[in-house]
Amino acid sequence: MSVPSEEDDARVIPISAAPSFTEPEPDSLASFLAFLRRRVTGDYEVDEFGYDAELTDKVFLELVRPLYTRWFRVETVELKNVPEEGGALVVANHSGTLPVDALMLQVAIHDEAHRPLRLLGADLVYQLPLLSHLSRKTGHTLACREDADRLLRKGELVGVFPEGFKGVGKPFSERYKLQRFGRGGFVASAIRAGVPILPTAIVGAEEIYPKIGDLKFLARMFGLPYLPVTPFFPLLGPLGLVPLPSKWMIQFGEPIRTDEYEPTAADDPMLVFNITDHVREVIQQMLHELRLRRGHAFPPFL
Repeated sequence: MSVPSEEDDARVIPISAAPSFTEPEPDSLASFLAFLRRRVTGDYEVDEFGYDAELTDKVFLELVRPLYTRWFRVETVELKNVPEEGGALVVANHSGTLPVDALMLQVAIHDEAHRPLRLLGADLVYQLPLLSHLSRKTGHTLACREDADRLLRKGELVGVFPEGFKGVGKPFSERYKLQRFGRGGFVASAIRAGVPILPTAIVGAEEIYPKIGDLKFLARMFGLPYLPVTPFFPLLGPLGLVPLPSKWMIQFGEPIRTDEYEPTAADDPMLVFNITDHVREVIQQMLHELRLRRGHAFPPFL
């Protein structure tokens, strides 16, 4: 029989210090039942826009988080540029045929920056009863001047996609080429509230549903801006709606200050245009650099 050396003794873990595997886990069932009880009795809060923070955190984000962590393997860059408190306008590129990028941006800021993101949505979202209700419950609101101004003055992080449907519905051949940013209403809101603009680049969404065609006749019938044709939809039916597992990266650029302007400067169309154009150029440059940094859109799963 060999005698343990001093080196062996040094590796022995005392019983009292050994990790315990018998400690009970938190009672998730009790928490779930308490959550259901609050929903049934109405013992929960929503804000003036209909935002239900508890439902968003405990249900909605839990459902979409696996896409963020496992399917798209989202990586955030320069998270330090997201302010820890106070209002700011997060301005991002929009793409992907379906607006999945909006959901992933919401998860990124919630999980990584520990702040809720209040997204501004297009009119079409609020013309559909179920989608409109769900959107408001999860913190989204109509992309209009009044709502944007109120949220920013309350100190919220507000997210906007100035390209709108022109960006999310563009063909795959134009991927990562920013579309027109509209009339710069988002810049005017930031100036009126005196909050910074946070240019944000999202790489990865362009590859999830490569749009190679558009069923325009059917789109007009259903009142949609477009009805995409991809390599798998409508050919594979519902299976064609499964997004491809591209690698995503989200980069937050340096904040662009607006507090150096008087609120009345928001009515100066030339100033608003110049800032809008500057924000667009910054995001376009970030997209070029981030695509190079990411590399292949479909790296092997690790």
